[in-house]
Amino acid sequence: MDAAEQIAAMWRQVRGPVIVPLLRASVAVCLAMCVILFVEKVYMAVVITAVRLLGRRPERQWRWEPVGEEDDDPELGGNAAYPMVLVQIPMYNEREVYQLSIGAACGLSWPSDRIVIQVLDDSTDPVIKELVQMECQRWARKGVNIKYEIRDNRRGYKAGALKEGMKHGYVRDCDFVAIFDADFQPEADFLHRAMPFFIHNPEIALVQGRWRFVNADECLMTRMQEMSLDYHFKVEQEVGSSTYAFFGFNGTAGVWRISALNEAGGWKDRTTVEDMDLAVRASLKGWKFVYLGDLMVKSELPSTFKAFRYQQHRWSCGPANLFRKMFMEIVRNKKVTLRKKIYVIYNFFFVRKIIGHILTSVFYCLVIPATVFVPEIEIPRWGYVYIPSIITLLNAVGTPRSVHLVIFWVLFENVMSIHRTKATFIGLLEAGRVNEWVVTEKLGDILKVKLQSKASKKLRTKIREIRERLHLLELGVAAYIFFCGCYDIFFGKGHYYIFLFMQSIAFFIVGVGYVGTLVSH
Repeated sequence: MDAAEQIAAMWRQVRGPVIVPLLRASVAVCLAMCVILFVEKVYMAVVITAVRLLGRRPERQWRWEPVGEEDDDPELGGNAAYPMVLVQIPMYNEREVYQLSIGAACGLSWPSDRIVIQVLDDSTDPVIKELVQMECQRWARKGVNIKYEIRDNRRGYKAGALKEGMKHGYVRDCDFVAIFDADFQPEADFLHRAMPFFIHNPEIALVQGRWRFVNADECLMTRMQEMSLDYHFKVEQEVGSSTYAFFGFNGTAGVWRISALNEAGGWKDRTTVEDMDLAVRASLKGWKFVYLGDLMVKSELPSTFKAFRYQQHRWSCGPANLFRKMFMEIVRNKKVTLRKKIYVIYNFFFVRKIIGHILTSVFYCLVIPATVFVPEIEIPRWGYVYIPSIITLLNAVGTPRSVHLVIFWVLFENVMSIHRTKATFIGLLEAGRVNEWVVTEKLGDILKVKLQSKASKKLRTKIREIRERLHLLELGVAAYIFFCGCYDIFFGKGHYYIFLFMQSIAFFIVGVGYVGTLVSH
């Protein structure tokens, strides 16, 4: 008996008692998750439609009056009527974008004696540190109240820097803190549009702005990211704000009431999503949040696959780990309603942060391909065609200009779901890389230089860079799905081979690093 016959015999022995029941159970679980996700997407679509039709803008839900129009009476002290605002800009080796963020923050329209700009520089490169300090000094000479703060370690990463920044004496005079990452550029009227919600509504702890991407058209990968994030901001954040006054703080482009931040326990570095951690804790204290979809702040999307992959690991691992840590705290909380607890546990965490990732990778990249070897297992058409199609269309409405790219978006999201699922399980199980923090690389204007000199770099001839571009996990999954597609043509029922070949090509393209912007070292 040769090797092929031995393998065939082993397959026949395990197929009936092991493979078929296991695969049938996997299909049932995946179909259940598919229905759960479908109901969540339809629910959000209904809510956001109602919000639009009824005109439930934040200015109508909450009291809002422009700052300065009724409070500028000289007898009341003029600028004293404006609350004192601290603006924090955490950064780490941000050579390409530090000038943009500092310049935008210093250009905010707010009385100069009622605002403090605080640059929290954790840079390890002494040259960059000096450049950032010189930029702060340049603005200080122009009369801007700007503080350059450093520390002797990076303990706690971003959360540690923000926490350390709140300890300085001048912060005691501040009532609110606005936070902008190093690649974010707020418009001059940002505070004038955000602060009235705090002044007239003492129960509001957070006002969150929306991200607008300056490099969305840089490459196909950034267009895919824009589609995903537009749905997050235009639908998920809007639904949470309008129905429960709760959503996850995005870590930047937002303003916090300092008393609420302190009551919630301040910044904690126990997960890689310190922003979401703070938001959940503040919500459990009874504080309300407001999302402003028309308050847009320019930002940069990661345009290299390496940077994007690290970012997605952090964004997937952190929420899962936070869910593990806070589940019982949410259940036992006495200050919020049962309805809100269910929303936070089920909708916010379980469906969006866990089910969404696991379903995509397990069902579309593992289970469906495996069913071609077991023809007696039938997946209902609604499970692999109708519901996924509706979910995809509901996601695509967030970015109408990219609706023609929806096929590419689906294939790319399936590829990334492998990394997100892996990160989700790392977070749930608190495994090795649970607290890994890699700062997302920003390229700024370096791309203009890169495009001009790309031909002379000979990027692909460098062995080290070729090695970095190869991703064995993606190549392995590509080979598996391609083999399943071939089997479906020759021996299966021919239901899935078109999808399988398209998906295998997507995995292969990512596996050889032909995605995103290529930048030589």
